Amino acid sequence: MNVFDLIINDKQQVALNDVFLNHTNTEQIHQLIKEHLYIEELSSYNLPVNNKVLLKGSSGCGKTMTAKAIAQSLDKKILILNLSNVVCSRIGETSQNIKQVFDKAARENAVLFLDEFDQIGKARGGDEKDVGEMRRLVNTVIQLIDYYPENALLICATNHPEMIDHALLRRFQLQLKYELPETKVLDQYYDTILDRFPKELQNIQRLYNISFAQAKDHAFTMVKSALISKLEASKNLAV
Repeated sequence: MNVFDLIINDKQQVALNDVFLNHTNTEQIHQLIKEHLYIEELSSYNLPVNNKVLLKGSSGCGKTMTAKAIAQSLDKKILILNLSNVVCSRIGETSQNIKQVFDKAARENAVLFLDEFDQIGKARGGDEKDVGEMRRLVNTVIQLIDYYPENALLICATNHPEMIDHALLRRFQLQLKYELPETKVLDQYYDTILDRFPKELQNIQRLYNISFAQAKDHAFTMVKSALISKLEASKNLAV
């Protein structure tokens, strides 16, 4: 399979300031970016640079946005693995597909983003029919990670870190946990995404204890409903 079929073409630009992160994750991501900005100076002192990052936790809480923002901050291309095309039923082909993507990212010193990492890094065990192929796949991924060049960056994301093979988990120098945002943070997010609308459309019922993605969908649905009601009222007055 052509390597371009294995990558999602996503050109969305995301600034780090646009990603809502807790204090701990913010500090660690800033440190990661600085390490890569000063990689030559650090290397002259034989200091290793962290380049394998695992983002784990709740869905819709900013893992993909984080990966894109890190790539933009470093002015690097981001390659996003197309999991639906990579995974193949034929023995060995999934490993070959993943190797193609890793090789391309390494050549281009890019940011390689593997979402749903648990699907290709699943713990070796369980179903006996799958264990042989899964063992080969996980072994391949371990080797690819071990030899991934320091001036490129690997970011993996998962909602289910408990499913990932322990040998793979040990390869990540940096592991960041994503949780549902607190009420105060979610209010700041609502304020940000509603700010571009007229004041009369911003006064919506806000939901909490949900992810950023769910909050965005909810807010836009409420705004659309309010706008449509306003348009219909104006139309009826004109009749």
